[in-house]
Amino acid sequence: MSLKKNAVIGQSGGPTSAINATLAGVIEGCMDITSIDAVYGMKNGVEGFLREDFIDLKEIFSDKSNFEKLSLTPAAALGSCRLKIKEEAQFEKIFEVIEKHNIGYFFYIGVNDSMDAVAKLEKYRAEKKADVDVKFIGVPKTIDNDLCVTDHTPGFGSAAKYIACTVAEVARDCAVYTQKAVTIIEIMGRDAGWLTASAALAKELTGMGADLIYLPEVPFDSEEFIKDVNNKLSDAKKPYVIVAVSEGIKNKDGEYAAKAAMSGAVDTFGHAYLSGTGKYLENLVREKIGCKCRSIELNLMQRCSAHIASKTDIDESITIGRAAAKAAAEGKSGRMMAFLRDENSPEYKISITDVDISKAANLVKSIPADFISKDGKNVNEKCLNYMKPLIKGECAVKYKDGLPLFFSF
Repeated sequence: MSLKKNAVIGQSGGPTSAINATLAGVIEGCMDITSIDAVYGMKNGVEGFLREDFIDLKEIFSDKSNFEKLSLTPAAALGSCRLKIKEEAQFEKIFEVIEKHNIGYFFYIGVNDSMDAVAKLEKYRAEKKADVDVKFIGVPKTIDNDLCVTDHTPGFGSAAKYIACTVAEVARDCAVYTQKAVTIIEIMGRDAGWLTASAALAKELTGMGADLIYLPEVPFDSEEFIKDVNNKLSDAKKPYVIVAVSEGIKNKDGEYAAKAAMSGAVDTFGHAYLSGTGKYLENLVREKIGCKCRSIELNLMQRCSAHIASKTDIDESITIGRAAAKAAAEGKSGRMMAFLRDENSPEYKISITDVDISKAANLVKSIPADFISKDGKNVNEKCLNYMKPLIKGECAVKYKDGLPLFFSF
């Protein structure tokens, strides 16, 4: 009887430009481990696992060229889901499938809620299925960079690079006219403003960018906002104002600033669907100031613009995927892979470790107060220095007929 076990990998939650690079890293790492036999991909995360809907990854990636193509493909190639595992029958079914398919290594690439799922599976195994030999490993991803116990998350650097570049380009477009005008750029970020903060990189690195930046970490006041915009418009040297704003800004009472414009709908995890913050502020400026004003919602482009991905982000995403496979092969379980930054190094230096996954599940890492400017309407040099290394480097994207070549199962 073979002592080898099979591995299964899934992707969950919102996609990123780097989540497939992590997937490539886990696959490659598993294929290099002699104790792992088959390597399966679960289609649409645990939803597919419960359906036993698997893809034979080892066969597909016997062609090594597919690794590079997958690594530079946006979105979740295996498909994603937002299923919350909470019922006894779901846990029983998962372990039934694990035993049926001889699964010894279970990798889940995701963020807060996904890490919670891995933590619950490890707890269930320890309490009720101790005789089942399976290792559960969480691998982080999210453009929001709001996962605790890791210096940053795979996917954030590429999204930050896209935002900074877009803001720099928008600034130059706005600068061509002499007419007073306000442009509001709405950026993703429910509870943490990391993505919105990355808009500051545009001015820092190119000289033109956002004049005002509003984060969820700082209570928003609409009257003060109008004063801020008027003050910027009074600058005779610059007739335009660019505002970068997080979709999740809240007032002092903790209510979303654009609550009136929101549908009230929530997702399967109870999170409100955020929309309309930029349009709300656009209408406010038009009503209170009366100047030309437009709003831009960056929306999905923030997380799927692989053509401008950060090479640092892609390289690190592959590396953390490989490290996840190695950790599982070493017998670790109930762990999440994490980045550690060497704060004593004069240059950016990162290493990878694994942490207790329960310390990451369902927690939010906000921007520290000492990263935010004193007036609360921008970020400071400390924040900029934290973000700058994460957007560095360009990937060698391959094109065909003028468009990037992407991987598809």
